[in-house]
Amino acid sequence: MLGSEVKQITLAPVLWSYPVFGGKTKSLKKSSEPLRLKRGVGKKIVEGRKHLASTDNKARLARRLGIARSSLYYKPKKPEEDEQISKEILAVLEEHPSYGHKRIALELGYNKKRILRIMNNYKIRPKIMRGKPFKPKDMGNLPSKVPNIAKTICPIQPNVLWVGDFTYIPWHGGFVYLATVLDVYTREIVGWHIGLRHTSDLVIQAFFDAMNRNQIAPQIFHSDQGSEYLSGEYEQMLYNLGVTPSHSEKGSPWENGYQESFYGNFKLELGNPNRFNELGELAEVIHQQMCYYNQRRIHTSLKMSPVRFREQYENKIMALSAMKILTN
Repeated sequence: MLGSEVKQITLAPVLWSYPVFGGKTKSLKKSSEPLRLKRGVGKKIVEGRKHLASTDNKARLARRLGIARSSLYYKPKKPEEDEQISKEILAVLEEHPSYGHKRIALELGYNKKRILRIMNNYKIRPKIMRGKPFKPKDMGNLPSKVPNIAKTICPIQPNVLWVGDFTYIPWHGGFVYLATVLDVYTREIVGWHIGLRHTSDLVIQAFFDAMNRNQIAPQIFHSDQGSEYLSGEYEQMLYNLGVTPSHSEKGSPWENGYQESFYGNFKLELGNPNRFNELGELAEVIHQQMCYYNQRRIHTSLKMSPVRFREQYENKIMALSAMKILTN
C-alpha cells in the first residue's frame, strides 16, 4: 500500500435521470395523446396576426399575447386545400343531396374527420328531414307471440333474411303508400309496391315482387307488428311458402332498423312529392329512386352500392365453384 495512512473514500450515490435533449428532460415513455395547443392559444395567434401589420415591435406583441413570436409569421397551407375540397364536396352534394360526411368521404377518398371539419368550417350541410307518421290503428293491439329471430342471426349470404315495412308519402292532401322488402345481407331493396291504401295486399304484393325478381323465397322474413303484417292473410302466405316469420317487439321500431334507416334517407332524397301533379309521375320517380339506391348510392356499411356488393358476392361464388370443378 502506498503511504502510511489509508484514507477511506466514500463515493456519493449516482442518481440516474432521463436523458436530456435541448435542455429539457424527455420522457422515454411514448405518449399516446396527440400534441395539441393549449386552450385559447389558437385564438391568441389569430388575434396577433390581425395586429401584425399595425405594430412595430413583434416581440412585444407576442409577449403580450403569451405566444411565440414565430407563430405570428406562420401561414397555414390548409385553407387553400380546404377550399378546393369544399368545392368537391358541393359537387358531390349536387348529385347526392342527402350524403353526410361519411358517404362524402367514401365518394372522394378522403378521411371522414377531414371532410367533417371542412363541412363545419364552410357551413356545408345536407338537407335534414326525419320523422314517421303516427299509425292509430296499431294502438291497443295485443303483442304478437312470434319472437324476434332476426336479432339472433347474422346472414352470410343473400336470401336468408328479408325485412319488410311500409311508409306514408304525403301527396296533395292525401297519402301514397310504399311497401318495400330489403335483403339484410346485401342491403338491396329486392321488392316494392305502391298503393293508395295500406292494407295487407300492399305488403303482400311487395313480397311477391321480391320473389319474382329473385326467383326464391327467404328463409326468414322480419317485420314490425303493424296490423298489415299480423293479418291472417299475410301469415298464411308465409306459412304456405315455408318462410319463418319474425317480429319486432311492440313499440320497438329500432328492432327493424334496416327499414327505418332506409325510409329516412329515401324520403329525404325523394324531395317534395307535391311537385308532381299526376300519380304516375310520382310513381316513376319512386322507381327511379329505388334504382338509384340499389345501383349507385354508397351504403356506409358496405362501402359501395348494394348491387355492386351483391355482384362481388356472386363473382366470388362463381370463382369458388370453378376452382372446385378444376380440382375434381
